[in-house]
Amino acid sequence: IGSYIHMGGKIGVLVEVNCETDFVARTDAFQALVRDVAMHVAAASPVAIRREDFPADLVERERAVYREQMRESGKPEHIWDKIVDGKVDKFYSEQALLEQPFVKNPDQTVGQMITEVSAKTGEKIEVRRFTRFALGE
Repeated sequence: IGSYIHMGGKIGVLVEVNCETDFVARTDAFQALVRDVAMHVAAASPVAIRREDFPADLVERERAVYREQMRESGKPEHIWDKIVDGKVDKFYSEQALLEQPFVKNPDQTVGQMITEVSAKTGEKIEVRRFTRFALGE
């Protein structure tokens, strides 16, 4: 479990990241990963860890909003589904932690960064949960 405090204590994050052994959990690479994930959560405010974690009704509401946008746009109906799917994918990339561009290196996602550290350590690494606290929210 790692923590991160940002903006003079106005934003705080707790994150649980698991690996397979205590040996790896004590390495500098793993500790840096946990801190980076916590810092990312503070900066990017993800809603869930992965796309599968979103409630189906929330995703369906997003789809309905995007369909209505298509209806109002005047675009041909036969392309609506592809556009809506693209907008839903963009929603996930903005809201799902593992799909968000990593704040310290936007060329890779948080998931790719975790996979990279996992390959270096030789162990499976998984973000189990996180909580973000902000004063005034």
